[in-house]
Amino acid sequence: MTSITLMDTILPAEHREQLMGLAREVSFDVGTRLFEEGRRADRFWIVRTGVVALDLHVPGRRSPVIESLGHGELVGWSWHFAPYVWQFGAEVTHPVRAWEFDAETVREMCASDPEFGRAVAVWVGRVVAHRLHAARVRLLDLYAPHGSGDQP
Repeated sequence: MTSITLMDTILPAEHREQLMGLAREVSFDVGTRLFEEGRRADRFWIVRTGVVALDLHVPGRRSPVIESLGHGELVGWSWHFAPYVWQFGAEVTHPVRAWEFDAETVREMCASDPEFGRAVAVWVGRVVAHRLHAARVRLLDLYAPHGSGDQP
């Protein structure tokens, strides 16, 4: 299930409209690093077109791609949870057009409107659960003796 599906089914239309009212259109070229693991998470994106690869720093190795995100998917969830530090890195692999959101503004809106805040928290929480599973499977595929075991 992609993030846009979650946003469309979890966030009521009123809350989607509130969130999208804060959106700013942005574009990124191939090779652009949107964020680095361990740095301050102060914004997030919803991809309109293109692809963003999430990667994970592994000491002594090249950072493996955990997941590739495309149309309608949420890029970044660390902005929603203190201490607001990126848990992955992200790089544009196909030119991206996206909606960008200022994290502090969205968090303030979540705090001032509990219904909106709960809906955003559930949406972002589902994305986190999905990304955790994707990271686990990918790392097992790369580094475990027999892979993740998810293959038939």
